[in-house]
Formats: sequence, structure tokens, C-alpha cells
Amino acid sequence: MTDAVVALHLRYYNRVPATAKTRLLGDDLLACVLGGIYTDVEKTLIEIGRTSAVHESRGQFQQAMRHKFVEAVERLSGRTVVAFISNHHVGPDLAVELFWLDGAGPLPA
Repeated sequence: MTDAVVALHLRYYNRVPATAKTRLLGDDLLACVLGGIYTDVEKTLIEIGRTSAVHESRGQFQQAMRHKFVEAVERLSGRTVVAFISNHHVGPDLAVELFWLDGAGPLPA
């Protein structure tokens, strides 16, 4: 799953996160945490105090692209994503992609 989420970030943000890890929490919550996510443009905006512009554009983009993230997780897990929550943080720069999966059982190995 981590590779798929990283590939989506590379494709759409033109940047590979500095760190990435994915964990299944319980049987149905898949959490992917990415570090070092911001582009040079976003870093510049943050440095000059325009953090709200970064939050707004990232939030809008994630909403528009949510189907890509959901499709990847559903294809790889063999389960339906019931809910997808995406958020990001400045200082440290992190993104969290949460996927609530249906109760159809454990993920394939």
C-alpha cells in the first residue's frame, strides 16, 4: 500500500515523500503517514506565512483526487474503502491518509 500511495504523490505532486509507512490498525483502519511532503512552491508559501494557502490547495486537491487513492487501496486490499480521510500538517510536514475498510476480513499478505 505504501508504494501505491507514494506513487500517487509522485505522479500528482511531482515529489516522493521523504518518509512513508503504512499500518493496519485493528482489522479495518489503514493508516499511511508520509513525511517531507511539501513541494518547493509550498515550502516557499509556508516560509512567507501563507500556510493557509497551502492547506486550502492541498485540501482541495485531495478531495478532487480521493477516487485515485481509494481505487488503489481497494485494488490492493481486495476490500471496499468505506471512508477516506486525508490531512496534512506543517512543522513537521506530514500527511496522513486514512482508509476505513469494510469488515470483509484481513488484508491479503
